[in-house]
Amino acid sequence: QVQLVESGGGLVQPGGSLRLSCATSGINFSMYVMGWYRQAPGKQRELVAVISRGGSTNYAESVKGRFTISRDNAKNTVYLQMNSLKPEDTAVYYCNATWAYDYWGQGTQVTVSS
Repeated sequence: QVQLVESGGGLVQPGGSLRLSCATSGINFSMYVMGWYRQAPGKQRELVAVISRGGSTNYAESVKGRFTISRDNAKNTVYLQMNSLKPEDTAVYYCNATWAYDYWGQGTQVTVSS
């Protein structure tokens, strides 16, 4: 059974930081491209960051320089370090694993508000 379980979301003030984690099981993690997506109320889901099997990364323009995606193949886990958070970063953040199949986590809420 494949599971992607996100954690680390919460309420943070503007300028603050959060670190999201996505622990996976049931997949050959090292073979998957891993990504973080987000969906704000009334908006479509959008790509935030992606990391390849080899560790290459890509980011949405809106988060470049503030967010960092990383992966630990030994722990089957992908992370998203989010710094200098802004109110417009408020969304449900989803973990995605893509290779032969496409898997999603259940999402974790991030709220940036004073």
